[in-house]
Amino acid sequence: MSLSHLLVFVILSLVLGRIASARWRGRFLLAASGLAMYWLQPAIPIRHLDFWLPTATLALSVLVWASTAPGVEVDEDKRCLQQRQNRITALTLGGLVLVIALLRYTQPLCCLTPTIPPAVHQVLLALALAAGIGWAARRISGRRPWLHALTLFLLAAFVVLKSEFLAQAASSGLRLLNGQPTATASALDLRWLGFSYVAFRLIHSLRDRLDGRLPELSLEEFIIYILFFPAFTAGPIDRVQRFIQDLRRPFRLGLEDALAAGRRLLIGVFNKFVLADFLAIIALNAVNATQAHATGWLWILLYAYAFRIYFDFAGYTDIAIGLGGLLGIRLPENFDHPYQKPNPTLFWNSWHMTLAQWLRGYYFNPLTRSLRMIKQGQSSLLPLPLIIFIGQVTTMLFIGLWHGLTWNFAIWGLWHGLGLFIHNRYADWSRPRLAWLDERPGLKRLSELGSVLLNFHFVTLGWVWFALPTPALAWQTLLKLFGG
Repeated sequence: MSLSHLLVFVILSLVLGRIASARWRGRFLLAASGLAMYWLQPAIPIRHLDFWLPTATLALSVLVWASTAPGVEVDEDKRCLQQRQNRITALTLGGLVLVIALLRYTQPLCCLTPTIPPAVHQVLLALALAAGIGWAARRISGRRPWLHALTLFLLAAFVVLKSEFLAQAASSGLRLLNGQPTATASALDLRWLGFSYVAFRLIHSLRDRLDGRLPELSLEEFIIYILFFPAFTAGPIDRVQRFIQDLRRPFRLGLEDALAAGRRLLIGVFNKFVLADFLAIIALNAVNATQAHATGWLWILLYAYAFRIYFDFAGYTDIAIGLGGLLGIRLPENFDHPYQKPNPTLFWNSWHMTLAQWLRGYYFNPLTRSLRMIKQGQSSLLPLPLIIFIGQVTTMLFIGLWHGLTWNFAIWGLWHGLGLFIHNRYADWSRPRLAWLDERPGLKRLSELGSVLLNFHFVTLGWVWFALPTPALAWQTLLKLFGG
């Protein structure tokens, strides 16, 4: 998101927050989020793909809604009203896609997408196909095998996009279908904006439907939740149960709300476009890691990267929360001074909190619970420390691979997984042995300060694996940091 995008979104949010009535608020948010998705999608060298990827996001969202929507209501009047509203929403979405495609004929105003959209007959065919699939999914809504299949499909798409080899192979296939040369195919051709966060929201909805926790949602409400433009590209990952409460609550932007949201926006703009962009000039990367020979200068590059990545991610969260505040949606906090935490556990409770909470709820807790349930007689087959080790290491490995299926991201995930496990074991061992510190507050504060510094450098050294492209370069850089 650039500053020009942000300016347009602020103006749009101010207008919607101030003048949109309760009746029209959802429709305005639906249209705004859909248009923003196409507008923010970056250009792609594969013909028309920067149109088809946002369209696929929309189609996947409709498909998951149709697959998770509850059965027929007993109240016939209510059922008819719901169906009518959902048909209007479906027609609105189809009309939105069609209008974006028709902009190809409005030179020189074309286009909302980075390149010219495909021919209208292709778009109409795609819309008809999507409608047919959505209708079929509605007929088997709620069936567990189908919901599991959709979850696996989303995970498979995620693997393809995050794997350089698979993404390049997919790019070659799409180029071949388009009659374009395959020799120049690249994994960067598949820049599907927002897919990672959209996939998390869709899988969250599928899992909650399986567990009976998903609230009843109209098509309009569900699409707004998935595509909500302030959080579309980089989170935070809100839970639908909390999001829908704000969406359904009547809202009219007042002075107090506008000032609070404006403050978060200014903080976010300063963090992201001033601090993060300035630090990016000197932050650690593959080029300066090989050029820096002085140990002191290399530490400066690493510190710059650590704060740059924090101000970038936290700055965007502030912007998203500020824009959401203008629209009456209180997005969840995502960062809580993580570099001031004294251990890895508290760090991950305050860094990208919505991602950590998502994985805790949908992976770590179910995994460790299932491992504890494997019993022989009256005792678990696996000792508790081993269960914790498996849960923490695999969870952090998943977080690492979420950023990309590379060895460096895997090592970064293992770095934090092992750090969490070591801290977990140390905390159990030291708690009774260090209880005497409670009687010496001065010494305890000094100990806490030392813990903060130690944890900060543990996290910062881990960024070496995250920032650099190969394990060999990362290992060489770590050795140079300590004079090797």
